[in-house]
Amino acid sequence: MMRASRPMMQKPLRVVVSGAGGLIGYSLVPMLAMGQAFGPNQKISLSLLDVEQGQKGLNGLKAELEDCVYPLVTSVDTYTDPRKAFEGIDYAILAGAAPRKAGMERKDLLKMNAGIFKEQGLAMKEVANKTAKVVVVGNPANTNALLLQHFSELPKENITALTRLDENRARGMIARRLKLPVEEVKNITIWGNHSATQYPDVYHATAAGKPVRKSVSDDEYLNNQFIKDVQQRGAYVIQVRGGSSATSAARASVDHVRDWHQGTPDGEWVSMAINSDNNPYGVAPGLVYSFPVRIKNGKYEIVKGLEINDFSQKLLDATEKELKEEKEAALGK
Repeated sequence: MMRASRPMMQKPLRVVVSGAGGLIGYSLVPMLAMGQAFGPNQKISLSLLDVEQGQKGLNGLKAELEDCVYPLVTSVDTYTDPRKAFEGIDYAILAGAAPRKAGMERKDLLKMNAGIFKEQGLAMKEVANKTAKVVVVGNPANTNALLLQHFSELPKENITALTRLDENRARGMIARRLKLPVEEVKNITIWGNHSATQYPDVYHATAAGKPVRKSVSDDEYLNNQFIKDVQQRGAYVIQVRGGSSATSAARASVDHVRDWHQGTPDGEWVSMAINSDNNPYGVAPGLVYSFPVRIKNGKYEIVKGLEINDFSQKLLDATEKELKEEKEAALGK
């Protein structure tokens, strides 16, 4: 279903991208500039944020954006100070995070990112619009988003983490297996963490209007290899290209923001990692956990009433357990 274009707004949206000097930023920012997230009638003011070492990359990206003369882009500014970058923002796409290095344990990565996202959260608390909407892309995305919720004092529902990449991966796999256009595959749900414990759930998904499980007709595949393939897709990309997912992460970030800003088509839902308080599926509160959501007028609601069988429940519980452990490692509680 086509989304109705919003009328041109007089005031540009102020959009910040962190880690903008990296590969994700290099793919992501042009998509934003072309209107792929906010629509063809919405002007934007871009703020590009990175660490001091990334300043040259930021300057190069800014020059290229200026040379592209995108009509929707009213200004491009570069920053290494989050307090300046986050001032008055409407949207933030946070692709920057400390990468995991050889020999580093996950708990060490969590603690390193805790410092980064504490600083960014405090900067948002000080200067960001209280209505600002944030999506965390940099890993470990769910727990980084939880840290932002803790320190920024923005409404918890305004800080999310990216699991749309996992959903897109899952949709693509099913579409290729069934030899269908990818837009015919709908309502796959990613539950839990953007990690190897995530659960790509096709029990409620459709392909060309028919249940995916009926169309695929191979429960052994869907309950085993398919889940593993989605969970390990990021590792596969690293193995074959020598670097982590960049263009696909950028594409998924745009999809996430587009649906948050413009809404989801009738009858469809998407996956977003959001605050788990008061959720209808029994997940512990105080986490950032991926659920199926429908979005209208800039607000999302968890899809209620989906049947969760014993097989699915075990996988929901396993990814919840990992998120609780990450929370304890990052926040000490």
